[in-house]
Amino acid sequence: MRQVVLDTETTGLEPSEGHRIIEIGCVEVIDRRLTGNTYHQYLNPDREIDDGAIEVHGITNEFLDDKPRFNQVAPAFLEFIKGSQLVIHNAAFDIGFLNNELKICDQKFGSRYGKTQDYSSVLDTLLLARKMHPGQRNSLDALCRRYEINNTHRELHGALLDSEILADVYLAMTGGQTKLILGDEGGDGEISGATIIRLGSERSALNITLASDEEMTDHSARVAAIAKKCDGGAVWSTVFPGEN
Repeated sequence: MRQVVLDTETTGLEPSEGHRIIEIGCVEVIDRRLTGNTYHQYLNPDREIDDGAIEVHGITNEFLDDKPRFNQVAPAFLEFIKGSQLVIHNAAFDIGFLNNELKICDQKFGSRYGKTQDYSSVLDTLLLARKMHPGQRNSLDALCRRYEINNTHRELHGALLDSEILADVYLAMTGGQTKLILGDEGGDGEISGATIIRLGSERSALNITLASDEEMTDHSARVAAIAKKCDGGAVWSTVFPGEN
């Protein structure tokens, strides 16, 4: 499965008020492995950035003067996310801004991009976290603390940096048991000082040993014998009818 963890930075909070995207960051994950393939782009929004937004991400109007407009990078961006599942924290915010940019392209430049959802499905990690941890803080920083993801290098928000952090958080959230209980548990059942160790994407794939024809024949005979003794048939007779 191909997933793209995505984050954006913007000039403000509401696209309906004319605010625009100024940075897009994407990290590719295939079969729960970070591939090292990323997409990162700063954008000229053709408007001023709110002071409050600059305090969050540190991106200034002057820095964006020579950057491309969204319509110039839209084809490459859409090609990167095409066919993937987008993993986004508070997806409504980012998807709202992306769809607004695509709408501007369609109206102003005659393109027919449509919506982000025409290219990718969307998974919202904020909604997922709220289901997993109801009544708790579920911001990205809070999840980093909960899953012991190191984000000490995050002094300001940045689309690529935040997508990299979110990728680690998402994999930890959805990876089942991430700690081996060997004693010295804390009061909440977690091990003090335990960390998540990510295996490198360059490691070789696991060896898969298939059953031989003789083993498959023996297996089918055994399954048939068990099914014969079951009144009304075995459960797998309906789930795996080929086993009879």
